[in-house]
Amino acid sequence: MPTENQLSQLTIRGFKSIRELNCLGLGSLNVFVGANGAGKSNLLSFFRMLRALMEGNLGDYVVLQNNGIGDLLFNGRKTTSEMFFETTFGSRGYRFKIKPGADDASFAVTDEARYYDRNKRWWELGDSGNGKSKLVKEVKSGTRDSQYSAPVYHAICSWWFYHFHDTSANAPMRHSEIVQDNETLRPNAANIAPFLLRLREEKHDAYQRILNACRIVVPYLDDFLLKPKKIGAAEKVSLSWKTKGSDYPMQPYHLSDGSIRFICLVTALLQPEPPAAIIIDEPELGLHPEAIRLLGELLKDAAKRTQVIAATQSPLLLDQFAIKDIVVVNRKNGQSVFERLKREDYNVWLEDYSVGELWTNNIIQGGTNHE
Repeated sequence: MPTENQLSQLTIRGFKSIRELNCLGLGSLNVFVGANGAGKSNLLSFFRMLRALMEGNLGDYVVLQNNGIGDLLFNGRKTTSEMFFETTFGSRGYRFKIKPGADDASFAVTDEARYYDRNKRWWELGDSGNGKSKLVKEVKSGTRDSQYSAPVYHAICSWWFYHFHDTSANAPMRHSEIVQDNETLRPNAANIAPFLLRLREEKHDAYQRILNACRIVVPYLDDFLLKPKKIGAAEKVSLSWKTKGSDYPMQPYHLSDGSIRFICLVTALLQPEPPAAIIIDEPELGLHPEAIRLLGELLKDAAKRTQVIAATQSPLLLDQFAIKDIVVVNRKNGQSVFERLKREDYNVWLEDYSVGELWTNNIIQGGTNHE
């Protein structure tokens, strides 16, 4: 079960391909699976939108990242007049609407309310009218009422979205970063070297666990070489490493795309102080089957310490999870539909087939839907 700072239930109406998603229960481990275009990424986009609202960056999310409010409304302005969202974090809740303005760059956050079950009712915060959150304003005010808003605010602000798809020669993870950027692993792992350096210098158990997990998939890896170098006025470090039986310093560009992506995933999932939620879209991309199996174990392990929300299309990755951890996303009648699976519906099938095989053979129905 999620803790008080983890999302336990979610309702979304009128957002992107999600016409109506009512009271979706979320646990510590949540694996979303569906065909291309079913709506998995749109659901993950909601989490980005909510964090942007808390950080005061909703305008950038709407206009710069999504081409304006019209593209966020389910089937556009003619079909949808507003978006509604309701989140529950254990005994607390937060709900609000987003209404479009006269043009695609204008919108309003309205009908904000927070809930605390000790009071057994929603407390209306009203309308901001300017695309900003009144819940955030209440938290920043430091007044007595801020104690009711702060837990939800801090939980959402600590969500972390990891995306390691870019492993090209220009990818930030392959280049040096200042040693001071070492507190939290960044979404693109740009600071993976300073982060690992801090863990090693602090003699943290997590460093050895990360190294051991990486060695399973990259068996020639002996250890990371994390030696800061003076570059101008800055002190920087990169993800150099050495192979077993050699003291030759290998450079980040010597790692294959799959190897460096896996090292980043391991570091994110085994970090000693994880955020309230780790959100990853298709973490299996470019990984060897053996690495995907280990990835599944790492995701389950991380879910013991934080909330994990992942989207995948990999049957092999699905094989690593229990039925109850899986939410199938389908496209029906032009909208995304979400269904959390129940073990009792598949008991007979699971006697002869794995979860991944049920998905591949469309027993768990989530294949391409020709509407």
